[in-house]
Amino acid sequence: MIRTLLTYKNGKSLQGGLELIDEWRSKPDTYLWLDLEAESEERELEILKSMNCHPLAIHDAQRPRHPPKIEEFSNYTFILYRGIASFSAELEHEAQTIALFVGKNILITRHPKEALSVNRMFNDTGAAQLRMGAGHLALKIMHTSAGIYLDALLEFESHLSDIEDSLVTNGNDELMRELMVYRSRLVKLRRLFNYHRNITDELRSEEYDLIAISDEPMRHAITDLHDRFDRLYTMTEMFYSICGDLIDGYLSIASHQLNRTMQVLTVITAIFIPLGFLAGLYGMNFEYIPELHARNGYFYLLGVMGMIAVGLLVLFRKIRWL
Repeated sequence: MIRTLLTYKNGKSLQGGLELIDEWRSKPDTYLWLDLEAESEERELEILKSMNCHPLAIHDAQRPRHPPKIEEFSNYTFILYRGIASFSAELEHEAQTIALFVGKNILITRHPKEALSVNRMFNDTGAAQLRMGAGHLALKIMHTSAGIYLDALLEFESHLSDIEDSLVTNGNDELMRELMVYRSRLVKLRRLFNYHRNITDELRSEEYDLIAISDEPMRHAITDLHDRFDRLYTMTEMFYSICGDLIDGYLSIASHQLNRTMQVLTVITAIFIPLGFLAGLYGMNFEYIPELHARNGYFYLLGVMGMIAVGLLVLFRKIRWL
């Protein structure tokens, strides 16, 4: 799908297709947003070349897996951003690479699937942001995407709190497996947010001419975007640590319970060893065992065995084994 948004300084805006590109070229005081979604690589290559995009940037934009980055070319600032196709409170997400070509009065976005942040901006306040400049619109798209990430992480925080309560009261292996899955997903998100945080760090370094850091609203927008990605990074790092602590805590509790069980079994074994010895001793088939002919020898032996058992129980209680 190819769609364009053309805005005029007087506030007028038009939506359409490739036909608006000629209108934009004929009127230098207009701003254009060209969005390419799920187009064939050949078609994208043709359009991007016609818009004077650098071949290396086009190649990076069309790669299915490429780390987020920012790079300056002669007439575009090229940003590779990891956008969202879908995201849930269980951290199940389908990410996609969104390429942004930021020019003086043009923004080109390219993504292989439907992008939530792009759609929101195109149908909501995209025209107003575009009139402020293509850089403003690019930052707003990333800011909107970061907001979607943030909403999902806040929902996950509540879910993680419920898991923590369940693990304390009724821990089981199913909760452990769930926490292990979340740790794996959080590692990937943490790496992703670190890439995005590095992008905003580079933007704040004033090395990119087409995204004018000298513009005060732009400077505030970059700082706000950086703070949001920094918050996302620290939240994923915190949730990762919490998941790790819960796993370690559950293993410690399970180990402690196992140790208590083994301790009880050891005490029982220690009590019955001397009793078993006496029973085995007087169960031997020798004719001349003096105690065998005692009239009350059976009761004497039971008494001795009982005293040994009680004495061992008292000893174990005294040394805090029970």
